[in-house]
Amino acid sequence: MTQITIRKAQRDDAQLILHFITELAIYEKAEHEVLATIDTIKTSIFSDDSHVNALICEEQGEPIGMAIYFYNYSTWLAKPGLFLEDLYVSQAHRGKGAGKLLLKQLANIALDKGCGRFEWNCLDWNTPSREFYESIGAQSQDEWVGYRMSGQTLIDFAKKA
Repeated sequence: MTQITIRKAQRDDAQLILHFITELAIYEKAEHEVLATIDTIKTSIFSDDSHVNALICEEQGEPIGMAIYFYNYSTWLAKPGLFLEDLYVSQAHRGKGAGKLLLKQLANIALDKGCGRFEWNCLDWNTPSREFYESIGAQSQDEWVGYRMSGQTLIDFAKKA
């Protein structure tokens, strides 16, 4: 059995994180939407005032995946929550338990931080991931509809009188 380990990402991992982000975007057929660079990853994840965290998953010392997360807040629970922004394991290394190990690590971080929830999103067409999440007891939140403002729409809305 191969040894899979998880470690906290370091500033020197910025290029590796960008590599995994790009692989994930290719999988999601959205590579053209990746605007992240090594420098913006260093600034957004590894600056002193960052609220973003990252984990690197390795198999026998070789990086095979990552998780990027941050904390949100539940007003109803009056507790923080852990929100998983991205979880990714390279295709050649799937099926070995790396994704489940990353999720367990995040669940333990959530418990250690007193979080009342551990949440993430999954694309509706990503059946393999959805089946995996449901197999470990996660429940989809189908009653919620996500909304987003970005780019020029965000700028225009913020600047309107």
